[in-house]
Amino acid sequence: MNSAARIEAFLEMMSAERGAAENTLSSYRRDLEEASAGIGGGLAAATSADIRAYLDDIAARGFAATSQARKLSAIRQFFKFLYAEGLRGDDPTGTLDSPRKGRRLPKTMSEADTGRLLDRAAQEAVDPSMHDGDRLAALRLHALVEVLYATGLRVSELVGLPVTVAQRDDRFFMVRGKGNKERMVPLSAKARTAMRTWLAARGAVPALADSPFLFPAASDSGYLSRQVFARELKGLAARAGIATAKISPHVLRHAFASHLLQNGADLRAVQQLLGHADISTTQIYTHVLEERLVRLVNDHHPLAD
Repeated sequence: MNSAARIEAFLEMMSAERGAAENTLSSYRRDLEEASAGIGGGLAAATSADIRAYLDDIAARGFAATSQARKLSAIRQFFKFLYAEGLRGDDPTGTLDSPRKGRRLPKTMSEADTGRLLDRAAQEAVDPSMHDGDRLAALRLHALVEVLYATGLRVSELVGLPVTVAQRDDRFFMVRGKGNKERMVPLSAKARTAMRTWLAARGAVPALADSPFLFPAASDSGYLSRQVFARELKGLAARAGIATAKISPHVLRHAFASHLLQNGADLRAVQQLLGHADISTTQIYTHVLEERLVRLVNDHHPLAD
């Protein structure tokens, strides 16, 4: 069995046994195929020295430490699979150290900028001068940004929401996230209103009305693509006077978490809302907690200046 066939077997296992999402599988495939192409004789037969040389090469080409670590993680998982299946008698990644990653703070938005973005989306959704097609797109975008900021969903979770979420009109709903795990997320009154308005407009369009998805589209998946939403979000930001380099769906997810913590939320609660399996992932936000503690002492300690 050559390297390509073994990579395919690994990806099948990740899909069937671990329920890996399509995005995860695509990332593994890309990293493993690149590594196999960069190692003489293919990845499956690689030695520790081969893999170390490959990692040194991508570091020299300017790949960030986070990208190097992700690629090594994919290679580690691959060789664990080969070893467990008896296809290799050793694991050549066992002696390799992960690249050192600096603590990178997530991009986020201020509460003021987030408010301007949401206000602009709301204004455009009720703009009487818009043509039907533009107004439909504005209503959809308003619902998307309100729901994203209210829930902190991953963008893939957001665009793939079932229409039943809006039809039930509940204050909470269940979402299936990474690893096929379900979690409960809240909906603000504004988000529910924006969803109801979008649902009514969507129901008046025959091509959309019968879709099982809240945000249907003529795509292979049947729902709005992440790329289209990201592009529309940047356009909205520009019209709201916010630098487009500062905005993405992921930045709004970070804003959701940061603003909760700034206003007194517990880190464990935010972990559950974001769907992080490990609290260490949520700890990228500890700088927010540190700022809050400093403010707390400065504002309330009897000896503070």
